[in-house]
Amino acid sequence: MSSGWLFCGLLGAAVSLPVAVPAYPESGTAVHLVHPGQSIQAAVDAARPGDTVLVQAGHYHESVLLRTSGVTLRGAGPLTVLSPPDGAATGACAAAGDGICVFGTADHPVTDARIESLTVSGFRIDGISASGTDGLTVRSVEARDNGQQGISEEKSVRSRVAGNTAHGNGQAGVFLANIADGKGVGVDTDGTRVSGNRLYGNRFGVVVRRLRNLVVAQNTVTGNCGGVFIVGDDTRPRAGDLTVRGNLVNDNNSYCPATDRLPYIQGSGIVLTGVEQTLVTDNEVDGNVGASPLSGGIVLFRSYVGGQSTDNTVRDNLVVDNRSADLADRDGGARNVFVANVCRVSEPAGRC
Repeated sequence: MSSGWLFCGLLGAAVSLPVAVPAYPESGTAVHLVHPGQSIQAAVDAARPGDTVLVQAGHYHESVLLRTSGVTLRGAGPLTVLSPPDGAATGACAAAGDGICVFGTADHPVTDARIESLTVSGFRIDGISASGTDGLTVRSVEARDNGQQGISEEKSVRSRVAGNTAHGNGQAGVFLANIADGKGVGVDTDGTRVSGNRLYGNRFGVVVRRLRNLVVAQNTVTGNCGGVFIVGDDTRPRAGDLTVRGNLVNDNNSYCPATDRLPYIQGSGIVLTGVEQTLVTDNEVDGNVGASPLSGGIVLFRSYVGGQSTDNTVRDNLVVDNRSADLADRDGGARNVFVANVCRVSEPAGRC
């Protein structure tokens, strides 16, 4: 269902083309082929930096933990499906309720790993969960019907989350944070990019929480309760220095009930709360309709823990047919600028 599936000629490409490998102390370019009925985890455990684990089309009832740098885990397209293991969960990833885990540490991050061209479906927590990574790529993955996040990442830098489809997940299609469970200061991602993804039917399309130096660009975010949420608070350094550019964010009008942290969500397009120095530009935001305090096309909203949004720029966006407003500044923070947007209704008046 997602674009960019690397399906045709995949096996031949993986065997015949050279693999670009960072300068690891010991590196290989082997291809570990996995057929239905075989263990993906066993192949991953055998892989060295620079190797590819190539999983053929089929249904695999297992979770997979990747801890080796420079390894590519690649399916044969959407028909390579990972779903929860039958019987009792074994291994750290399955025990956590996740599908594919990429786990490193601050001292020993997993570097330059890749997850490509497969489906993760029906896991209790996250479809893909990453922590302590540097240069992780998640591309052409379908993450569907997972209990919390479709694709989740924390404590990581220089990531690329591109060309994926995430739908039917209990929380966000794509979720990136400094710490998934906890508070902490805003963390610099060194240019992580979330681009070209199709995100629909989730609680949120994209959530970026307490991060800096990150781009959310050219995603299609539709039919969720909320579209793109950029979230910070009163910590220092603050979340911000982000760019939200060229996204289509429309008709995010499903209803999600209130939680202990947020009111009910319905009709939210792009929401900035508790962030600074963020640019929202060249987006098309339309048809997001609701009566929640967070409803509207592009909304600035004061963090529930008291942090105001400051020094943000909302520029050159097409923002129409949203209610209760196309542009809404419900924050009151200093030096937030709205300029050259095409819109009809703003709160307060005069922002269009």
